[in-house]
Amino acid sequence: MATRRQFLRMTGVCAVRSLCAPLTAGSRARRTRFHGPLRACPRNSRYFCDARGKAIYLCGSHVWYNLVDMGPSDPPPRFDFVRYLDFLDRHGHNLIRLWRWEHTVWDTRRLGYERTPAVHRVQPHPWPRTGPGLALDGKPRFDLSKFCDDYFRRLRQRVELAGERGIYVSVMLFEGWAMQRMPNAWRSHPFHPANNINGIDGDVNRDGTGLEIHTLASRRITKLQEAYVRKVIATVGDLDNVLYEISNENHPASTEWQYHMIRFVKEVEANRGKQHPVGMTFQFRGGSNRTLFQSPADWISPNPEGGYRDNPPPNNGSKVVLLDTDHLWGIGGNVPWVWKAFTRGHNPLFMDPYDGLVLGRANDPRWEPIRRALGQTRQLAGKLPLTPMAPDPELASTGYCLAEPGRAYVVYVPPKHDRVTIDLSDAKQEMRGRWLDPSTGHLLRRVILRPKVQELVCPARSGAVLWLRA
Repeated sequence: MATRRQFLRMTGVCAVRSLCAPLTAGSRARRTRFHGPLRACPRNSRYFCDARGKAIYLCGSHVWYNLVDMGPSDPPPRFDFVRYLDFLDRHGHNLIRLWRWEHTVWDTRRLGYERTPAVHRVQPHPWPRTGPGLALDGKPRFDLSKFCDDYFRRLRQRVELAGERGIYVSVMLFEGWAMQRMPNAWRSHPFHPANNINGIDGDVNRDGTGLEIHTLASRRITKLQEAYVRKVIATVGDLDNVLYEISNENHPASTEWQYHMIRFVKEVEANRGKQHPVGMTFQFRGGSNRTLFQSPADWISPNPEGGYRDNPPPNNGSKVVLLDTDHLWGIGGNVPWVWKAFTRGHNPLFMDPYDGLVLGRANDPRWEPIRRALGQTRQLAGKLPLTPMAPDPELASTGYCLAEPGRAYVVYVPPKHDRVTIDLSDAKQEMRGRWLDPSTGHLLRRVILRPKVQELVCPARSGAVLWLRA
């Protein structure tokens, strides 16, 4: 007679329990080691891979102040980064965007989120505030000819600490949303002539917005930006867990400047020991996803155009897609979106209000299911033969299927679907499967399926995931 352990192994219960077991803080730090920086996977370009050729599925969450300190007090409260990493660890996330904020403030009074609106102070910045003279915020002016040691020391430390937990870090180089959307944004930027001692004025066309700093209109400013990018690369470019993002949600006129910066990062890193993926994200407002797909970037984050919010199109492999709720809702998303993105070959990210310091409510219960679902997709991805798998909507009547036909399938059944038809005709043997809860990963039901087209009853009206293996 088989022992209980042998029985559990044969029926797959051990695997299911490991899928849904909670991750404890620090657990990834003990088990995870990076094998070189990420690169486009030659066998499946929907994903990055490491130096071993193993496909790496990325998913995670991020908050605006995980690099800079931000808050209504002056100085703002110091962000507890270790506690934040514990939070990511518990949810099983392996990627964050490390946010750059170019301005000395963030005025949220017009955004309309639940948090009491305020003018939030922001520090530190890449350049020191030495004076002489005072900037428009009453503090010493910036010296743009020097770099702030505290800023780059913090950048290095936080990327290293994330790496110890097995977490990849997308280092945001520039931030373009605030220049367009924040009231009086230009007055709080270091490139405003009243805010620096170097005679730099980014408002080339004198329209009072300064948007030209994110174009190639001023060679002098571009040189300053290139020097800053070189400093970032010199600071973290030897670490394996690094990706780069050129700019968050810059304006459409920034396209050639962003293309230039993508090529510049690649050029600088070509002369170094390691090269890292470089990304371009949705241009707000008025940007087109076509601009992203035509870019020289290694990865992109699109806008809702084409259905990425409600029915993400299958990733055809032309780019690695980090599908980010920040560019789809701002603050938003849901559990079905997470699994739709996963089964369509994308790498989902969540713009997380976290502790509600700046936007949203603290401990808002709406977001916890999304965080958990992201962790469940990552745990499942780690148990899949991910490298040969691709989205194939024709294999399941719901349209959400990630598969290596005949060997492995992940089918998502959205809420309120009573049944699903699955085409297993490529299989050469019976498929053993498990119905899973999409939010918790808990086992709902085990199945053994014959290699044919068949209709199954979904075990939960709230949605379910079917994981099948030969």
